[in-house]
Amino acid sequence: MARLACKLTYDGTDFAGYQVQPNQRTVQAELEAALRIIHKGVHIPVVASGRTDARVHAAGQVIHFDTSLEIPAEKWPQVLNTRLPEDIGVEEVEEVSEDFHARFHTVSKEYRFYVTTGTKPNVFRRNQAVHIREELDVPAMQTAALALLGTHDFSTFCAANTSVQDKTRTITQIVVQPRGKEIEFAVCGSGFLYNMVRIIVGTLLEVGTGKRKASEMATILASCDRLKAGKTAPPHGLYLWRVSYEPALFAGRKLSETPG
Repeated sequence: MARLACKLTYDGTDFAGYQVQPNQRTVQAELEAALRIIHKGVHIPVVASGRTDARVHAAGQVIHFDTSLEIPAEKWPQVLNTRLPEDIGVEEVEEVSEDFHARFHTVSKEYRFYVTTGTKPNVFRRNQAVHIREELDVPAMQTAALALLGTHDFSTFCAANTSVQDKTRTITQIVVQPRGKEIEFAVCGSGFLYNMVRIIVGTLLEVGTGKRKASEMATILASCDRLKAGKTAPPHGLYLWRVSYEPALFAGRKLSETPG
């Protein structure tokens, strides 16, 4: 048996999320259906670095699975892509050690969130970015974001219904970058709570529209109270951008290189 790690991209628009759900179209279900065909009816379970919600996209999701087929790793992208739907793509495949785990060996993750601005929405980005009619105060959002850097209890920015007890996480980088009529939010850290990035972006957008002051962000974070933060930003602007692992886990190139 060989263990393979794959880097995936997918458009989350028509998926009910990553994880298999009864009577729902999911990324995991499509992957396992393709592998079942390739393995002549044998079920091959797939393990991901983490789940993504309905309508959330991925530019650098990582999965692993075990196979008895003697197919070179460099051939697997073509083998899989010919059997996957058009909204899922396998970018790279590497053979890894038998103890590699796509979830438990994660070192860091990066998420990106895209917002378009202006009175007229961009119809070509309607499923890939959230549209805000108001002009956003980017410097204010950049200042507010700095308060989130470092290791903190991020209870304020976690969905209230989560069962996770320890909500301490580390954000190593957070960037708010204007790109024409689009604004890119990039958040990198050791790990994330449920809806953490979307709540952070939702709160920053309230700063950007003048509903909150940038100076309030440190107090909001310290409150550990979800009600003190802003609304959860819609899912379709969010991308799992990159998952990083220790290079020693891979025989060749790191799957966690920058997408594209």
